[in-house]
Amino acid sequence: MGVLPVQAPGTARDALLRVAALEKTYRAGAFAVHALRGVDFIAARGEFIVILGPSGSGKSTFLNIVGGLDRPSGGTVFFAGEDLGRMSEGALTRYRRAHVGFVFQFYNLVPSLSALENVRLVTEIARAPMRPEDALALVGLEARMAHFPAELSGGEQQRVAIARAIAKRPELLLCDEPTGALDSATGVRVLEAIDTVSRETGATTLVITHNATIADIADRVVRFADGTIAADLRNAERKAPATRHGRTWCRHDRALRI
Repeated sequence: MGVLPVQAPGTARDALLRVAALEKTYRAGAFAVHALRGVDFIAARGEFIVILGPSGSGKSTFLNIVGGLDRPSGGTVFFAGEDLGRMSEGALTRYRRAHVGFVFQFYNLVPSLSALENVRLVTEIARAPMRPEDALALVGLEARMAHFPAELSGGEQQRVAIARAIAKRPELLLCDEPTGALDSATGVRVLEAIDTVSRETGATTLVITHNATIADIADRVVRFADGTIAADLRNAERKAPATRHGRTWCRHDRALRI
């Protein structure tokens, strides 16, 4: 994987996210757990970033804060120039509803609704959504719209979750271990769906994972360790995920680094 050190990330294009000196401390009785320790981060509009790190490195805490699901103990998070730290709970709810799409490891689909109906739930409360049918077609599920979650494979359910996340046209797409519950071949199909929606919609996309083998699909690779950013590298070329002979490969027949 050809990588280049990031020089002032996000300054070449308009920055959507600007994070400075971000801190998060959890209290457990007399003990303090420092989940984030002075994190600085910038993400440009339309950028695709893979965030790597072991469990406990702070990457999920970071994603929850920039997504408006949690508040920092210190530092600032700006989205399109707006300070999330100054937002009321109601304003944070509106921020998540209007601007952020979430994809989690477990799909969180409503089992009594079809794929189309699961996506339609989001479009009914969004400001300017795409048609649910179009969102499902974007992830390759136009033939499975009437199926219920129990009738879909794990990878198909995750693609429904991706369609649901992007149907409201979010500027920010946050994916937390989206392939963690899937086998490698199915996981690549899910990554292909995320890659497609990132390119087609222009959403700034952050994918957090333990799996370093997917790093080539991103514009940038950010490594978390002990609550800090240990490395921030830009790929010389962004690859597209694909499978071959049961292994995870990049197109052009080049193996992803393990």
